[in-house]
Amino acid sequence: MTGFEEVADRVWVARYPWLDVNVSIVAGDAGLLVLDTQASADLAREMVADLRRVSRQPVLYAVNSHQHWDHTFGNGVLKAEGAELICHETAAETLPEHADEVRSAAAEEDDERYAAVAATDVVVPERTFSSAISLDLGDRLVELVHPGRGHTAGDLVLRVPDADVVMAGDLVEQGGPPGFGDDCFPMEWPLTLDIVLGLSTRTTVVVPGHGAAVDREHVEQQRNEIGMVAETIRDLATRGVPVDDALAAAEWPYPPEALTRAVHRAYEQLPRSQKRLPLV
Repeated sequence: MTGFEEVADRVWVARYPWLDVNVSIVAGDAGLLVLDTQASADLAREMVADLRRVSRQPVLYAVNSHQHWDHTFGNGVLKAEGAELICHETAAETLPEHADEVRSAAAEEDDERYAAVAATDVVVPERTFSSAISLDLGDRLVELVHPGRGHTAGDLVLRVPDADVVMAGDLVEQGGPPGFGDDCFPMEWPLTLDIVLGLSTRTTVVVPGHGAAVDREHVEQQRNEIGMVAETIRDLATRGVPVDDALAAAEWPYPPEALTRAVHRAYEQLPRSQKRLPLV
């Protein structure tokens, strides 16, 4: 896919090849909202050029679905376009440290794309929220909702009610297993997706952070698979299986190599009452 394609009334999505990351636009008669801002300032400028082939309207808002670099490092470019930057309050708190770590790691890579990442000055949104807010685009409102912790502690989803679109960020994956990273919350993720499902209908277009748009059935399946991961981990910990043995001790809905951080994070996050001493 090249550039932005319309997935619903005045809602466009561009799927960029590096990292298979999505950037979305929602238009109202007053202006535009952009969800996620790309992985570097250079890539963000290319994205804005693509955006301008769709609309010359002012960019009112640029929203980060969470703090990860591939969704936030273009913030400064969108701010220069006049956008108000917005994210969940926890994403704003964690972005500076995350950005420093990513820029330092990128500087060690022999790749011009990573060089652009390392050279990017990261701008943290000043406007934040804790639970939910609405944004006015003139003739339509969009909703930003923090459904709970999952992929990170600062995930949000964006809902366009009149177009029946939900943009789920990295809470939903299309092309592979969910992103269980160093800051995920595997035990809470299924309940978070229950809230996302509550914002959707059978006909809702769901836009993930990476990959092609999906439907509610796909989200339901992923919720059930993540729920299986959570309950399997809970069972293993309750039976006293050591964390380093957990992946080999059960059947999983995803390849075990994709679940290493999920298992370690979940063992750390489970309350003491749900763990037993390791079996011998």
